[in-house]
Amino acid sequence: MKGIIFIGGEGPSVQLCKSFVSGADLIVAADSGLIAAENAGIKPDWIIGDMDSLDDSLRLLSYPPERVLRYPRDKDFTDTEMALWFLRDEGCLSIWIVGGGGGRIDHLFAIRSLFERENSPERWLTAQEDIYCVDGGQELFLPLPAGSLVSVFPLGGGPWEAASKGLKWPLNGLAWDRGFFGISNVAVTGSISVQAVRGRFMVIVPIIR
Repeated sequence: MKGIIFIGGEGPSVQLCKSFVSGADLIVAADSGLIAAENAGIKPDWIIGDMDSLDDSLRLLSYPPERVLRYPRDKDFTDTEMALWFLRDEGCLSIWIVGGGGGRIDHLFAIRSLFERENSPERWLTAQEDIYCVDGGQELFLPLPAGSLVSVFPLGGGPWEAASKGLKWPLNGLAWDRGFFGISNVAVTGSISVQAVRGRFMVIVPIIR
């Protein structure tokens, strides 16, 4: 099953949002992610969070009360975390996060930290970036215009080994350790692939409009 989480912050265009949710089994809005979803003409299946960032609580009245899971503002977990756990409990193995660009740097770090965990999200889409998690033998294939920037970060506990095609500086044979990264690599052939031979990696590319 595929689940989508809309969150607050800068997200893709309305047209892209509609294409990203195509084929989704469950759509969840985390707090002010409800605004982004509704602006794209999308009504989520569930709304989760403390609703402290929602512009108008009247938005919630158009949803069945049992589909609105409201929590206290003072809690140990973020709204995005709770939405992620909810989708996992519902059986979603592929989870995408939509939104979360710009804004507070601690919020960005918190979302990035979710990719360090077991059962991490698969993809994160902001207004400018398309971010993938590539794990344990998986290979990511992407059409990407020549000249596009590609950045790669190791995730989790390692050890790490990666391979690539279509990049100016190949990842094959590179030594990785916690805190290492490969930033501002360049696509040269119109498509790229990044394989996580061992360990887990985050791959960041420009969002294709």
